[in-house]
Amino acid sequence: MTADINRSPEQVTAYVALGSNIGDREAYLRQAIDALSRRDGIEVAALSAMYETEPVGYVDQAAFLNMVIELSTSLPPEQLLLAMQGIESSLGRTRDVHWGPRTVDLDLLLYGDIQLTAPDLIIPHPRMQERAFVLIPLADVLQQRQAGLLASITEQLERLEGKEGVTLWKKVQ
Repeated sequence: MTADINRSPEQVTAYVALGSNIGDREAYLRQAIDALSRRDGIEVAALSAMYETEPVGYVDQAAFLNMVIELSTSLPPEQLLLAMQGIESSLGRTRDVHWGPRTVDLDLLLYGDIQLTAPDLIIPHPRMQERAFVLIPLADVLQQRQAGLLASITEQLERLEGKEGVTLWKKVQ
């Protein structure tokens, strides 16, 4: 059997959380989004607002800017993760302190409706339901795009404590 070279690979909707708390935080987020949009097989479909958030885990560090983006991608989840890690590296991300300061952090939250547990990747993201700094911008972008999924995220967010540590920093256009 031969492949149809004119047929495009199946597109999947994925959601990626972005965070930065070193240097020009907004510039790092925008550079990461731009780098993703330039990759073959990735289209940035929607952006949440940017939120300034208190650090979680390792708290002796500067506040973060966080947001979530919706992607349309033909990349398998593992290849998307590798692309994201390459962008983090190109923007100076180091992993010196667990949950420590970073120029940029990209986390794959959701990839279509799949559930995946692999050594380097778990989908849905295993801690996203515990993090207001993820759920608030995720609800923001879903409000624009996916009303059904928004209801589920909103319900999880209502049960979550610690939302006061997340404040709207800037709407993104």
